[in-house]
Amino acid sequence: MKKILKFGIYPLLLLMLFNFVQFVYTPFVQAEGLGKLVYVIPIENEVEKGLEAFLRRTTREAIDAGADHIIFEINTPGGSIDAADGIGQIMQDISIPTTAYIRSRALSAGSYIALFADTIYMNPQATMGASGIITTDGNAADAKAQSYWREAMGSAAEAGGRDRIYAEAMADASIDLPEYNAPEGQFLTLGPTVAIEIGYSEGTVNNRAELLELLQLSDATIVDAEITFAESVARFLTNSLVVSILLTLAGLGLVVELYSPGFGFAGSISLASLALFFYGHAVAGLAGLEVLVLLVLGIGLIIAEFFVPGGILGGIGVLSIIGSLFFATDDIFAMGLSVLTALMITIAAAVILYKRIGLQKGFLRHIILSDQETTERGYVSVKNRKELVGLKGKTLTPLRPSGTGLFDGNRIDIVSEGNFIKDGKTVEIVEVSGSRVVVKEISNEEA
Repeated sequence: MKKILKFGIYPLLLLMLFNFVQFVYTPFVQAEGLGKLVYVIPIENEVEKGLEAFLRRTTREAIDAGADHIIFEINTPGGSIDAADGIGQIMQDISIPTTAYIRSRALSAGSYIALFADTIYMNPQATMGASGIITTDGNAADAKAQSYWREAMGSAAEAGGRDRIYAEAMADASIDLPEYNAPEGQFLTLGPTVAIEIGYSEGTVNNRAELLELLQLSDATIVDAEITFAESVARFLTNSLVVSILLTLAGLGLVVELYSPGFGFAGSISLASLALFFYGHAVAGLAGLEVLVLLVLGIGLIIAEFFVPGGILGGIGVLSIIGSLFFATDDIFAMGLSVLTALMITIAAAVILYKRIGLQKGFLRHIILSDQETTERGYVSVKNRKELVGLKGKTLTPLRPSGTGLFDGNRIDIVSEGNFIKDGKTVEIVEVSGSRVVVKEISNEEA
């Protein structure tokens, strides 16, 4: 128990305490200024549910603070479509003026988010577009998903008063726009000049200062939104690669712990990995109380399986834990791939440990019977009467092929070598194997 606290619970408690301090601390850096209040909110790195949670908090706080304008500084290669949908809804609900400033990239889901801003400005080296849907395995999404995404991109552009055909061309390579370096078969990607020409950008600026001047906000008080430690952790822990690593560590830790005496480091790693997985997804708004209930129920059923034979409780427990993983995600395919990867590595590790260690060590020795009732240890299931070999007698019943014979006044159950032997015939015992006594018929001369 002390080891559990040392390696598992204490670090998590410290993490939660630090996050609470971060949450209480005002996550904004305010610059000196006069006049209007402007919040600058970054949209960086991969678009996922952690980013959605960050934007929901910061935009709400900007509105509550009475901000006059929100600037979203964008530099992202894209990411989750579900997260982009959520972020788009957040931006639609903002009642104050918004500007998207694309500092470097607004690709894929990033371009979708930028289209919801009232105005768009780009850095001279910035790009926007290339928004085709790519699945986790690197292939194009199915026709249904592509049709939905094309319509979503077009609607986002249309809602901002922009021509939807260009947004659709970002998501659909079948649209032919050779005049903008996007012939059929290529997704449309916009640079600053073309973006201005088609009405997707209001201007090109080198930095934030130039942008504020164009927006007539040079004298405004600027508040830079900063991501909290908890949100940083959540964005890291909800990354698909990190999810695969955490689930693999959880599985490996469990298997190694089963082959180790007591409860130690491996078990603590397993518990900590699961805790970090659900913690990150909870902060990102993906895991609720129902997910925690499923997880606890699954662990409880697996523990109960050690005391109630049958395998049913353990199977339900495993399904419950896997179910909790899928309930805590917005990308079923990616989670399925992560779970499959973790299961394959865990099973391989279990096989290797079984071949090298067996079942004589660790926790498994308490629940798996390893003793064998061998003859060398004095256990005999049937007395082997080898002394009967060569003994002659007569059949009391026909052998078809089994029956009864009389040998030295003793009735013995016998079986022929396979042929039929009538009753009253002289036979000889030729083989004894446990309780099986084999005879053959002999002639009167041999008897």
